[in-house]
Amino acid sequence: MPVRAADVAAPAQTVAEAGVTVTDDRGRPQHFDQAPMRIVSLLPSLTESVCALGACGRLVAVDRYSEYPPEVRQLPQAGGGLDPSIESVVAQRPDVVLISAASRATERLEALGLRTVVLEPKTHADVERVLQLLEALLQVPAHEGRHGAEAAPTAAGLWRRINDGVDAAAASLPPAAAQWRVYLEVSRGPYAAGPDSFIGQTLQRLGVQNVVPAELGPFPRLSPEYVLRADPDVILISNRSMQADYTYPGWHNMRAIRAQRLCLFDAEDSNVLVRPGPRMDLAARLMADCIRSKMQDRDE
Repeated sequence: MPVRAADVAAPAQTVAEAGVTVTDDRGRPQHFDQAPMRIVSLLPSLTESVCALGACGRLVAVDRYSEYPPEVRQLPQAGGGLDPSIESVVAQRPDVVLISAASRATERLEALGLRTVVLEPKTHADVERVLQLLEALLQVPAHEGRHGAEAAPTAAGLWRRINDGVDAAAASLPPAAAQWRVYLEVSRGPYAAGPDSFIGQTLQRLGVQNVVPAELGPFPRLSPEYVLRADPDVILISNRSMQADYTYPGWHNMRAIRAQRLCLFDAEDSNVLVRPGPRMDLAARLMADCIRSKMQDRDE
Protein backbone atom coordinates (compact mmCIF):
# COMPACT_ATOMS: atom_id res chain seq x y z
CA MET A 1 0.00 0.00 0.00
CA PRO A 2 1.22 3.54 -0.67
CA VAL A 3 2.46 5.53 2.28
CA ARG A 4 0.28 8.58 2.92
CA ALA A 5 1.11 11.66 4.90
CA ALA A 6 -1.60 10.80 7.43
CA ASP A 7 0.21 7.56 8.24
CA VAL A 8 3.46 9.34 9.12
CA ALA A 9 4.15 11.33 12.23
CA ALA A 10 5.09 14.90 11.34
CA PRO A 11 8.70 15.75 12.16
CA ALA A 12 9.27 17.87 15.24
CA GLN A 13 10.07 21.27 13.80
CA THR A 14 9.17 24.90 14.33
CA VAL A 15 9.69 27.88 12.08
CA ALA A 16 9.47 31.39 13.42
CA GLU A 17 10.91 34.85 12.91
CA ALA A 18 13.60 33.95 15.43
CA GLY A 19 14.90 31.15 13.21
CA VAL A 20 14.22 27.47 12.74
CA THR A 21 14.33 24.51 15.10
CA VAL A 22 14.41 20.91 13.90
CA THR A 23 14.70 17.69 15.88
CA ASP A 24 17.14 15.25 14.33
CA ASP A 25 17.24 11.46 14.55
CA ARG A 26 18.98 11.56 17.94
CA GLY A 27 15.90 13.28 19.31
CA ARG A 28 17.90 16.48 19.84
CA PRO A 29 16.36 19.84 18.97
CA GLN A 30 18.71 21.88 16.83
CA HIS A 31 18.06 25.62 16.63
CA PHE A 32 19.37 27.84 13.86
CA ASP A 33 18.97 31.61 13.93
CA GLN A 34 18.65 31.47 10.16
CA ALA A 35 18.55 28.80 7.50
CA PRO A 36 22.04 27.35 6.90
CA MET A 37 23.71 28.60 3.72
CA ARG A 38 26.91 26.51 3.83
CA ILE A 39 26.15 22.80 4.05
CA VAL A 40 28.38 19.75 4.17
CA SER A 41 26.49 16.54 3.39
CA LEU A 42 28.08 13.26 4.40
CA LEU A 43 25.41 10.86 3.14
CA PRO A 44 24.51 10.49 -0.57
CA SER A 45 20.77 10.26 0.05
CA LEU A 46 20.89 13.52 2.02
CA THR A 47 22.93 15.17 -0.74
CA GLU A 48 20.26 14.15 -3.25
CA SER A 49 17.50 15.37 -0.96
CA VAL A 50 19.09 18.80 -0.47
CA CYS A 51 19.40 19.18 -4.23
CA ALA A 52 15.89 17.90 -4.89
CA LEU A 53 14.58 20.62 -2.56
CA GLY A 54 16.32 23.28 -4.63
CA ALA A 55 19.30 24.00 -2.35
CA CYS A 56 22.14 22.32 -4.24
CA GLY A 57 23.94 25.65 -4.44
CA ARG A 58 24.37 25.69 -0.67
CA LEU A 59 26.46 22.52 -0.61
CA VAL A 60 30.13 23.29 -0.04
CA ALA A 61 31.40 19.69 0.34
CA VAL A 62 30.08 16.14 0.17
CA ASP A 63 31.24 12.62 0.96
CA ARG A 64 33.11 10.67 -1.70
CA TYR A 65 30.07 8.61 -2.66
CA SER A 66 27.80 11.56 -3.46
CA GLU A 67 27.76 11.81 -7.24
CA TYR A 68 24.17 12.79 -8.02
CA PRO A 69 23.00 15.17 -9.28
CA PRO A 70 26.04 15.67 -11.55
CA GLU A 71 26.81 19.17 -10.27
CA VAL A 72 27.89 17.83 -6.88
CA ARG A 73 30.79 16.01 -8.52
CA GLN A 74 32.58 19.35 -8.74
CA LEU A 75 32.45 19.92 -4.98
CA PRO A 76 35.28 19.19 -2.54
CA GLN A 77 35.09 15.69 -1.11
CA ALA A 78 35.35 15.18 2.63
CA GLY A 79 36.10 11.46 2.64
CA GLY A 80 33.71 8.70 3.59
CA GLY A 81 30.48 9.35 5.41
CA LEU A 82 31.26 6.98 8.28
CA ASP A 83 34.80 8.25 8.83
CA PRO A 84 35.16 11.59 7.03
CA SER A 85 38.17 13.85 6.95
CA ILE A 86 37.57 16.15 9.89
CA GLU A 87 40.04 18.68 8.53
CA SER A 88 38.27 18.80 5.16
CA VAL A 89 34.90 19.40 6.82
CA VAL A 90 36.21 22.12 9.13
CA ALA A 91 37.97 23.87 6.25
CA GLN A 92 34.62 24.51 4.56
CA ARG A 93 33.30 26.51 7.55
CA PRO A 94 29.85 24.92 7.25
CA ASP A 95 26.76 26.25 8.98
CA VAL A 96 25.62 22.66 9.35
CA VAL A 97 26.90 19.14 8.67
CA LEU A 98 24.28 16.61 7.58
CA ILE A 99 25.53 13.26 8.80
CA SER A 100 24.47 9.64 9.26
CA ALA A 101 23.66 8.20 12.68
CA ALA A 102 26.25 5.52 11.95
CA SER A 103 29.09 8.01 11.48
CA ARG A 104 31.94 7.99 13.95
CA ALA A 105 32.69 11.67 13.40
CA THR A 106 29.69 13.44 14.93
CA GLU A 107 31.12 14.01 18.41
CA ARG A 108 34.48 15.18 17.07
CA LEU A 109 32.82 17.66 14.72
CA GLU A 110 30.65 19.02 17.53
CA ALA A 111 33.66 19.27 19.86
CA LEU A 112 35.22 21.56 17.25
CA GLY A 113 32.18 23.81 17.35
CA LEU A 114 30.39 22.61 14.21
CA ARG A 115 26.63 22.14 14.07
CA THR A 116 25.43 18.69 13.05
CA VAL A 117 22.03 17.33 12.09
CA VAL A 118 21.94 13.53 12.30
CA LEU A 119 19.56 11.88 9.84
CA GLU A 120 19.18 8.21 8.96
CA PRO A 121 16.33 7.39 6.55
CA LYS A 122 15.68 3.64 6.71
CA THR A 123 12.07 3.28 5.55
CA HIS A 124 9.65 4.95 3.16
CA ALA A 125 8.14 6.85 6.10
CA ASP A 126 11.62 8.02 7.09
CA VAL A 127 12.26 9.40 3.61
CA GLU A 128 9.09 11.49 3.78
CA ARG A 129 9.98 12.69 7.29
CA VAL A 130 13.55 13.63 6.30
CA LEU A 131 12.32 15.58 3.28
CA GLN A 132 9.95 17.51 5.54
CA LEU A 133 12.68 18.20 8.09
CA LEU A 134 15.15 19.37 5.45
CA GLU A 135 12.50 21.61 3.91
CA ALA A 136 11.97 23.26 7.30
CA LEU A 137 15.71 23.59 7.87
CA LEU A 138 16.59 24.94 4.43
CA GLN A 139 13.73 27.42 4.02
CA VAL A 140 14.44 27.64 0.28
CA PRO A 141 12.90 30.77 -1.28
CA ALA A 142 11.33 30.58 -4.73
CA HIS A 143 14.20 32.36 -6.48
CA GLU A 144 16.76 29.85 -5.20
CA GLY A 145 15.18 26.79 -6.85
CA ARG A 146 16.61 25.25 -9.98
CA HIS A 147 13.94 26.74 -12.21
CA GLY A 148 14.71 30.42 -11.97
CA ALA A 149 11.73 32.35 -10.66
CA GLU A 150 9.62 29.23 -10.29
CA ALA A 151 8.94 27.96 -6.80
CA ALA A 152 11.44 25.48 -5.40
CA PRO A 153 10.15 21.90 -5.05
CA THR A 154 8.34 21.14 -1.81
CA ALA A 155 8.75 18.08 0.38
CA ALA A 156 5.08 17.25 -0.13
CA GLY A 157 5.43 17.52 -3.90
CA LEU A 158 8.55 15.36 -3.94
CA TRP A 159 6.92 12.70 -1.79
CA ARG A 160 3.82 12.71 -3.99
CA ARG A 161 6.01 12.16 -7.04
CA ILE A 162 7.86 9.29 -5.33
CA ASN A 163 4.63 7.65 -4.21
CA ASP A 164 3.00 8.03 -7.61
CA GLY A 165 6.09 6.61 -9.30
CA VAL A 166 6.14 3.52 -7.08
CA ASP A 167 2.43 3.02 -7.72
CA ALA A 168 3.00 3.30 -11.47
CA ALA A 169 5.83 0.75 -11.32
CA ALA A 170 3.56 -1.66 -9.44
CA ALA A 171 0.79 -1.17 -11.99
CA SER A 172 3.22 -2.07 -14.79
CA LEU A 173 3.55 -5.64 -13.48
CA PRO A 174 1.05 -8.35 -14.47
CA PRO A 175 -1.06 -10.00 -11.72
CA ALA A 176 1.08 -13.13 -11.96
CA ALA A 177 3.98 -11.18 -10.40
CA ALA A 178 2.35 -11.75 -7.01
CA GLN A 179 3.51 -15.37 -7.21
CA TRP A 180 7.13 -14.48 -7.96
CA ARG A 181 9.74 -14.88 -5.24
CA VAL A 182 12.48 -12.26 -5.46
CA TYR A 183 15.98 -11.98 -4.02
CA LEU A 184 17.68 -8.57 -4.11
CA GLU A 185 21.34 -8.30 -3.15
CA VAL A 186 22.46 -4.84 -2.10
CA SER A 187 26.17 -5.63 -1.83
CA ARG A 188 28.68 -8.45 -1.93
CA GLY A 189 28.54 -10.70 1.11
CA PRO A 190 25.87 -11.45 0.20
CA TYR A 191 23.94 -8.69 1.96
CA ALA A 192 20.26 -8.81 1.08
CA ALA A 193 17.33 -6.43 1.29
CA GLY A 194 14.93 -7.62 3.98
CA PRO A 195 11.21 -6.78 4.06
CA ASP A 196 11.61 -4.02 6.66
CA SER A 197 14.19 -2.09 4.68
CA PHE A 198 13.15 0.72 2.35
CA ILE A 199 14.07 -1.58 -0.57
CA GLY A 200 12.00 -4.41 0.89
CA GLN A 201 9.08 -2.02 1.30
CA THR A 202 9.37 -1.12 -2.38
CA LEU A 203 9.30 -4.81 -3.32
CA GLN A 204 6.21 -5.24 -1.16
CA ARG A 205 4.49 -2.37 -2.91
CA LEU A 206 5.39 -3.93 -6.24
CA GLY A 207 3.41 -6.95 -5.08
CA VAL A 208 6.16 -9.57 -5.26
CA GLN A 209 7.40 -11.95 -2.56
CA ASN A 210 10.73 -11.40 -0.81
CA VAL A 211 12.62 -14.64 -0.09
CA VAL A 212 14.25 -12.98 2.95
CA PRO A 213 12.12 -13.21 6.11
CA ALA A 214 11.63 -10.11 8.24
CA GLU A 215 13.16 -11.69 11.34
CA LEU A 216 16.62 -11.58 9.73
CA GLY A 217 16.61 -7.78 9.79
CA PRO A 218 16.57 -5.02 7.16
CA PHE A 219 19.91 -5.83 5.49
CA PRO A 220 21.09 -9.25 6.71
CA ARG A 221 24.28 -10.92 5.63
CA LEU A 222 23.29 -14.33 4.32
CA SER A 223 25.26 -17.39 3.44
CA PRO A 224 25.30 -18.18 -0.28
CA GLU A 225 23.77 -21.54 0.68
CA TYR A 226 20.76 -19.76 2.19
CA VAL A 227 19.97 -18.11 -1.14
CA LEU A 228 20.58 -21.38 -2.95
CA ARG A 229 18.03 -23.14 -0.72
CA ALA A 230 15.55 -20.27 -1.10
CA ASP A 231 15.71 -20.80 -4.89
CA PRO A 232 14.13 -17.46 -5.94
CA ASP A 233 12.33 -17.01 -9.25
CA VAL A 234 14.35 -13.91 -10.09
CA ILE A 235 17.56 -12.40 -8.73
CA LEU A 236 18.45 -8.71 -8.67
CA ILE A 237 22.06 -7.82 -7.84
CA SER A 238 23.49 -4.38 -7.11
CA ASN A 239 26.97 -4.54 -8.62
CA ARG A 240 28.44 -1.18 -7.64
CA SER A 241 31.99 -2.55 -7.76
CA MET A 242 31.35 -4.02 -11.23
CA GLN A 243 32.76 -7.41 -10.28
CA ALA A 244 33.14 -9.85 -13.13
CA ASP A 245 32.05 -12.83 -11.02
CA TYR A 246 28.75 -11.88 -9.39
CA THR A 247 27.58 -15.33 -8.28
CA TYR A 248 28.72 -17.62 -5.49
CA PRO A 249 29.70 -21.30 -5.37
CA GLY A 250 26.72 -23.49 -6.17
CA TRP A 251 24.56 -20.67 -7.49
CA HIS A 252 24.77 -21.97 -11.04
CA ASN A 253 22.46 -24.76 -9.90
CA MET A 254 19.64 -22.33 -9.12
CA ARG A 255 16.71 -22.24 -11.50
CA ALA A 256 16.95 -18.46 -11.84
CA ILE A 257 20.61 -18.61 -12.89
CA ARG A 258 20.10 -21.49 -15.31
CA ALA A 259 17.17 -19.67 -16.92
CA GLN A 260 19.05 -16.33 -16.91
CA ARG A 261 16.42 -14.69 -14.74
CA LEU A 262 18.98 -12.38 -13.22
CA CYS A 263 19.37 -8.60 -13.47
CA LEU A 264 22.83 -7.22 -12.78
CA PHE A 265 22.65 -3.48 -12.20
CA ASP A 266 25.65 -1.35 -13.07
CA ALA A 267 27.18 1.16 -10.66
CA GLU A 268 24.90 4.03 -11.70
CA ASP A 269 21.65 2.06 -11.39
CA SER A 270 22.89 0.37 -8.22
CA ASN A 271 23.29 3.76 -6.57
CA VAL A 272 19.66 4.48 -7.40
CA LEU A 273 18.53 1.19 -5.86
CA VAL A 274 20.35 1.48 -2.55
CA ARG A 275 19.61 5.10 -1.59
CA PRO A 276 16.55 6.05 0.45
CA GLY A 277 15.85 9.39 -1.15
CA PRO A 278 14.21 11.32 -3.97
CA ARG A 279 14.92 8.68 -6.62
CA MET A 280 13.03 5.80 -4.97
CA ASP A 281 10.43 6.04 -7.73
CA LEU A 282 13.15 5.38 -10.30
CA ALA A 283 14.42 2.48 -8.16
CA ALA A 284 10.92 0.97 -8.19
CA ARG A 285 10.82 1.27 -11.97
CA LEU A 286 14.21 -0.45 -12.31
CA MET A 287 13.03 -3.35 -10.15
CA ALA A 288 9.70 -3.64 -11.96
CA ASP A 289 11.35 -3.52 -15.41
CA CYS A 290 13.68 -6.35 -14.41
CA ILE A 291 10.92 -8.54 -13.00
CA ARG A 292 8.60 -7.92 -15.94
CA SER A 293 11.31 -8.69 -18.50
CA LYS A 294 12.17 -11.98 -16.79
CA MET A 295 8.50 -12.96 -16.61
CA GLN A 296 8.21 -12.36 -20.33
CA ASP A 297 11.32 -14.43 -20.99
CA ARG A 298 9.77 -17.37 -19.14
CA ASP A 299 6.52 -17.05 -21.07
CA GLU A 300 8.24 -17.11 -24.46
